[in-house]
Amino acid sequence: MNKILKNAIIVSSIAALLSCSASPTGRKRVLLYDDSKMSALGAQSFEEIKKQEKIYTDKATNDYVACVSNAVTAEIPGHYGDEDWEVVVFDSDQVNAFALPGAHVGVYTGLIKVAETPDQLATVIGHEIAHVLAEHSNERLSQNQIAGIGTAVAAVAIGVSDDVKHKGAAMAALGLGVQYGVLLPYGRTQESEADLMGLDLMASAGFNPRASVALWQNMAKAGGGSVPEFLSTHPSNQTRISDLEERMPRAIQLEKQAIAQGKSPQCIRPASFDAKETSKQSDVDKTS
Repeated sequence: MNKILKNAIIVSSIAALLSCSASPTGRKRVLLYDDSKMSALGAQSFEEIKKQEKIYTDKATNDYVACVSNAVTAEIPGHYGDEDWEVVVFDSDQVNAFALPGAHVGVYTGLIKVAETPDQLATVIGHEIAHVLAEHSNERLSQNQIAGIGTAVAAVAIGVSDDVKHKGAAMAALGLGVQYGVLLPYGRTQESEADLMGLDLMASAGFNPRASVALWQNMAKAGGGSVPEFLSTHPSNQTRISDLEERMPRAIQLEKQAIAQGKSPQCIRPASFDAKETSKQSDVDKTS
């Protein structure tokens, strides 16, 4: 590789790294993909999931999830607020939900069992939609792209300079820097951003933000033992609860404003998801 090509790679790589944008919380990050590309990827992925997963067709359940989702999405600012969000319920014990670029939301029936109230379900849906609004999927893809660029830059830098100190600095900044300073912390940071943004969204819709704490307590119980926070890419449930409690005064004010504006979602959770009802149904299944 000649010197001109090496320099060109370095310049282009640095330019990409410096093309930063700010997250909704003011954090600097790099986004390499435009909205249309991300929406297309989201739509394609959602179609694949619908083919692979069993869709839950119970009307009462779909009406319930749609009621909560519609109330939350009505509070979305910007172009996503004008989108007609597609909401699908999947028949699975998986305690999960997700949202994808292009305005798609998926909720698993396992989550409805753990999220015991509409307010708790709104906490999760708000959280997942917040990932889309904050462009975390774009950020994740961009991180992967940058990681490859960073490795190339480090290799070029090592080839340009024979100084041992320069080699160590290049590896630390572009090798270990990519591993520990850019990629690993983002999982936790993104989750924390989504927690706080989602809390604001659900509270602005008229849901009770205090339910967010109960939701994560339920999630902790459902998960049993948890992975130590240091080894996890996500905040521990206790850290989440602490962060939410710190944000709670603001969220409560948003809820009060929403109620004053007449926002009070009346979403009816099907009784079939109550623990006692689920237990009864399980007993029936065993005897049938």
